[in-house]
Amino acid sequence: MDSLSICCSARGGLRQSYRTLVCRIRGHPSAVSASFRCSILPVRSRLPLFQRNPSFSPSPPVLLLPLPSRAIGGGAHDHHEHHHGHSHPYAGESGINDVQKAIIRFAKAVGWADLADLLREHLQLCCCSMVLLLVAAAFPYVLPAAAAKSLQNAFISVAFPLVGVSAALDSMLIIAAGKINIHVLMALASFASLFMGNSLEGALLLAMFNLAHIAEKYFTSRSIVDVKELKDSHPDFALKLEVNEGLVPQFSNLNYNKIPVHHLEVGSYILVRAGEAFPVDVEVIQGASTITVEHLTGESKPVDRKVGDAIPGGARNLEGMMIVKTTKTWEDSTLNKIVQLTEEGQLNKPKLQRWLDEFGEQYSKVVVTLSLVVALIGPFLFKWPLIGTSASRGSIYRALGLMVAASPCALAVAPLAYATAVSSCASKGILLKGGHVLDALASCQIIAFDKTGTLTTGKLACKAIEPIHGHWNRACCNPDCENEALAVAAAMERGTTHPIGRAVVDFTLGKDLPIVSVESFESLPGRGLSATLAGIKSENGGHQLLNASLGSVEYIASMCKSDRESDKIKLAAKTSAYGSNFVQAALTVNEKVTLFHFEDEPRPGVADVISALRDKGNLRLMMLTGDHESSAWRVAKAVGINEVYCNLKPEDKLNHVKKSTRETAGGLIMVGDGINDAPALAAATVGIVLAQRASATAIAVADVLLLQDNISGVPFCIAKARQTTLLVKQSVALALSCIVFASLQSVLGSLPLWLTVLLHEGGTLLVCLNSIRALNEPTWSRKEDLLSLFVKFRQILSTIVARTPFNGTIQPAPL
Repeated sequence: MDSLSICCSARGGLRQSYRTLVCRIRGHPSAVSASFRCSILPVRSRLPLFQRNPSFSPSPPVLLLPLPSRAIGGGAHDHHEHHHGHSHPYAGESGINDVQKAIIRFAKAVGWADLADLLREHLQLCCCSMVLLLVAAAFPYVLPAAAAKSLQNAFISVAFPLVGVSAALDSMLIIAAGKINIHVLMALASFASLFMGNSLEGALLLAMFNLAHIAEKYFTSRSIVDVKELKDSHPDFALKLEVNEGLVPQFSNLNYNKIPVHHLEVGSYILVRAGEAFPVDVEVIQGASTITVEHLTGESKPVDRKVGDAIPGGARNLEGMMIVKTTKTWEDSTLNKIVQLTEEGQLNKPKLQRWLDEFGEQYSKVVVTLSLVVALIGPFLFKWPLIGTSASRGSIYRALGLMVAASPCALAVAPLAYATAVSSCASKGILLKGGHVLDALASCQIIAFDKTGTLTTGKLACKAIEPIHGHWNRACCNPDCENEALAVAAAMERGTTHPIGRAVVDFTLGKDLPIVSVESFESLPGRGLSATLAGIKSENGGHQLLNASLGSVEYIASMCKSDRESDKIKLAAKTSAYGSNFVQAALTVNEKVTLFHFEDEPRPGVADVISALRDKGNLRLMMLTGDHESSAWRVAKAVGINEVYCNLKPEDKLNHVKKSTRETAGGLIMVGDGINDAPALAAATVGIVLAQRASATAIAVADVLLLQDNISGVPFCIAKARQTTLLVKQSVALALSCIVFASLQSVLGSLPLWLTVLLHEGGTLLVCLNSIRALNEPTWSRKEDLLSLFVKFRQILSTIVARTPFNGTIQPAPL
């Protein structure tokens, strides 16, 4: 049997699965689909972001039964069930066998199946059963013996079926499928108690088991992010505007067709009205409005968008009406990428869960074997009666207690903290590609930052253009020299996404520049651009082809024919009249070199982020950048980083990351904006990217995506990882303690079955409660965690005291 079977598995999926089996036998696929829609969709509406698929369709009945058995949690569905400790009763069955079919036919014929459906984990009926049983247990202490026995039997006769009817049918179906899980063990213990004359104890066992699992579902559901907004943000249709002769649509003449969002093409014009969601990533063409992206990035403050602004798919238009132009198809849109990436993350399990997967199957066999040994050997070695009561504690009774106590329910839900933390991060606009990322983050001791676009705004502004080499001849130096260099640079950079390229193009607005056309073009990542240009007039009035290169000063200097010429260019850049505090880029056109000066300011709040990582996180901080030394140190000093590596090509960043990772046992976190950082992000222990700026390659190799366009989520993410690993360790220790204590006491005969169940389920609930603490704000250390608990406890006490009536008068005691 697999570990998923032995884990404490609530029967929440039994009703749906049972109906599916019946419908398959009867051959009613429509009934199967209807049952599926009724029983599954309400559950899926509460699934976390990383399990939702907006394009999901419930119609194919073949999806109702799970895929063939794999290791525990082999898919996203299994993963979710495992974390909650609730598994499908016959998970891994691709069909049903003849024995199951016979049981179902019989159950339907006698009405057993319908009654089981009605009673299965029904909260109100389960509570009624528990109340009846507790009252029955009190009768011997308040009534005469004869009357107490009669009333007790009557109450048990009513209460036991409320929890036992469905338990019996479910257990038979699970056993017929060749499985033994916690439902079977509980049912066996309960009915064995009934036949041994302990009907009250057996009924209490099942009632407590059901109530505990209902409570467990409630607590674990608190760890799930409410993604109703995300579902609502996936419109099925879009209003595509008709375009006449390539003209941009106007509000005065709107003709549109309603088409599925999957049919939208890049460049289509669509209409988005107030209250509607943007189906894909778009650019505003007409109109202005206020939008919200809270359910995508966690940013609660609405933002204003006007003509020319970009809007991600899934954002909601709060007011006004807008004409927008699609920039991505549905497959490439932000909303679809979020869903894909988070679902992908579920396939990457934490180390603890992978260990539980391997350990579970062997553990379940050991538990069953030990229980048989206790039942058979006890009478011979310890003179225990074979069949005893709660008073005499027979060997079978002790063996049943061992099976219940040793079931690894609490251990199975220990990884719930990972799912809780992933959900908590998602609510902040931080996507993690699996719980294993939390383990890696918690172990890292170094964090490296890219500069441009990560620590800085990335929105460079061109401040000056300066001829530095090859310009000092009468024919060249004319008033249009700088404009000519700007025209060449703009022609090369137009269409690129690099911050320098955008700054150059923006600087050309409103200027009368020569017309330059690009004949050939080559991009060298981390170095610059190379192109052949046409359009500039030569000295004789004609047009000539020019070879041009644009990039860092070091790159341009390396292209010189002699070291002497290269040194001249480097010296001219260092002794520039504009100083060395600006970001510099050099342009060479044949023999002429022109220096461009750009300004890039640190992002607001970056200094606080760096301070928190250094002082609270005790992390070693470094900057890896391709910019020159003076610009890099200017930003580093402003944000508080003391270790800087500059003038780095992509391969140099990669080598620094590899070297630093080897030097430390914990590992390294690389934070970048995705441009030229992909190799370093892939080599780092954990790669973090700003998703709005990142390239597709960077997103593919990164482990953490920051949906907000800043790095404020980095300290939260690392603190959350450390908090989560601490909670998981606590949960494992708590689970093992409960299992060992309850198992030993059950074998020794110190615990009755009902108390064994109470300890078993109580331990599981404690682990759940401890795990959902991952929803709280993270702390950096165990000391802070304990202090936070103390503060909350004091607040609760203060609230209770404040609500307690007090007349304010104290009378002295009489003498």
